[in-house]
Amino acid sequence: MFDFFRKHMKLFMGLLFIPLVIGFVLFGVQGYDRSSGADKVAEVAGKAITRQELDNAHRREVEQRLAAAPTLDRALLESDQARQLTLERLIAERVLALAAQDQHLVTPDQRLARELLQDPGIASLRKPDGQLDLQRYHEALRAQGMTPEQYENSLRQDIARRQVLAGVSVSSVLPAAVAQPALGAWFERREIQVARFAPADFAAKVQVGDADVESYYQANAARFQSPEQADIEYVVLDLDAVSRRVTVSEADLRARYEQNLASLAKDEQRRASHILLTVAADATAADKAKVKEQAQALLAEVRQSPARFAELAKARSQDPGSAAKGGDLDFFSRGSMVKPFEDAVFALNKGQISDLVESEFGFHIIQLTDVRQPAKPSFESQRAQLEQALKREQALKAYAEAAEQFGNLVYEQADSLKPAADKLGLSVKTFQGLQRGGPVAGDTLLANPKLLKAVFAEDALRSKRNTEAVEVGANQLAAARVLQHRPAAIRPLAEVSAQVRQSLVQQRALELALADGKAKLEAWKGGAAASLPAAIVVSRQQSQGLPQSLISAALSVKVGKGQPGWTGVDLGAQGYAVLRVNQVLAPESLAAAQAEQGRQQLAQMWAQAEVEAYLETLKRRYKAKILPKS
Repeated sequence: MFDFFRKHMKLFMGLLFIPLVIGFVLFGVQGYDRSSGADKVAEVAGKAITRQELDNAHRREVEQRLAAAPTLDRALLESDQARQLTLERLIAERVLALAAQDQHLVTPDQRLARELLQDPGIASLRKPDGQLDLQRYHEALRAQGMTPEQYENSLRQDIARRQVLAGVSVSSVLPAAVAQPALGAWFERREIQVARFAPADFAAKVQVGDADVESYYQANAARFQSPEQADIEYVVLDLDAVSRRVTVSEADLRARYEQNLASLAKDEQRRASHILLTVAADATAADKAKVKEQAQALLAEVRQSPARFAELAKARSQDPGSAAKGGDLDFFSRGSMVKPFEDAVFALNKGQISDLVESEFGFHIIQLTDVRQPAKPSFESQRAQLEQALKREQALKAYAEAAEQFGNLVYEQADSLKPAADKLGLSVKTFQGLQRGGPVAGDTLLANPKLLKAVFAEDALRSKRNTEAVEVGANQLAAARVLQHRPAAIRPLAEVSAQVRQSLVQQRALELALADGKAKLEAWKGGAAASLPAAIVVSRQQSQGLPQSLISAALSVKVGKGQPGWTGVDLGAQGYAVLRVNQVLAPESLAAAQAEQGRQQLAQMWAQAEVEAYLETLKRRYKAKILPKS
């Protein structure tokens, strides 16, 4: 049956294409758009967030996290909980973008320039003289599939979104009436005594016969089964595999070098001095005209005596940052100044004085004092870097073709992965004992949920054919084939009798420990003489090696005046503990620095709570909602 479909695939593709064309003729593209409503996962202000947008965003986030911390478990990052967090982040971004738009928040060029310089990734691209290496900057963005304009626009939007919440965060004030009791409770100490009832102490009292073992085995057979396993072979196509087959020609290297030189020529730096007469943001038209008239008179004076520019700047400029230096602004490149000022500077010739230039700060008189062209690196000094960048670009293009070929080969020649591996220069790997939950150790790629789902699909297990090509990462596909499948099976009692006996002894010993601990607790609370270890002092900062559940219980027990507090704590497989709290102790006197650090941390938590509350308010305002799964 499946062979028939494979042999006549083109015929079936043609037949399937006919109703698709008819559908477009009768209903149009909009009809198909309407039918995709079920693909929406959330809405903000009536606009959808689609499943495709969520998938793309989550894929980027997973790859970024793995790039920063390669040891992270990909299966954990691909979980439903992780996808939910990504969706909530997308909703928050949409909500904050709308709020920024409604509040008319914009990011001026100066703020963008500061943000770029503060970015550690951008800072690493600086030259020894502190200037940004624009060639490396452009290449780094190109490798991510972005232009500088796209990246900087994204950064502007991010800054605007942060501005929405910044006002709440900065204005947050933690009242002293809240801070003092909270800090006191946080640093509180308690004197306690703990009696432990461990199962190991009761194991010798447990008597287990063969009949008990068999009965326990029959009641808990599922606990003693061998897990479902599959021995598989698999092959992986990724960008590295494609890159190994890519060669870069000398002509391509030379062409890219010339392109970079042309781009570098645009990155010249200019040095200018200016005289600024400021205009208040709320100035009337008459006040603005008066300042402009003063600036015109000053411009005439400068043109009459250009050599006095620095002297006049010191005496008359209202720019506090440059007036004392004779108006000197040092070297800067495009994107560092407000646009009217920048346009005027880059239109001047060296030594030339501008006409009046109006910006959001007031009226400028500008003199261009120097021009610095970037040094042209030699071809040989750039060869390795150019080859790496070109090879990656060509590999990305080649990967798309290889991925399609890979998918076709593993499907069309489904009895073996070798044809696909040989055609694309890949190696076939094997793994024995793969479980549905992925490997405990070894190749972490095999923990990918999509690949595991494909391997353990009923058809793959039964037919032993190749799985489809599964996307297991950015620019990474994998296909697998089951060589042998071993279903989960109950192991015979003779094989696991020792394990069964041990489990039964542990269970009964735990039951004895819990019963004895609870009985002792009731007796000691009733006034019976208690045999407890020496008292110790614990706090949130000093747990004395005790489990967190014990510390939480110790700090929660009510203690009366002169009366101890009692409680029992179930420690799970570790047994039971009886806890007596003798007294509550005041916090140790804290050093001023430690106390201040505690107040600051509490204030940050308070501010974060207010920010989250404000964000929830914005979500309600813009009708943000996660849609139920269809």
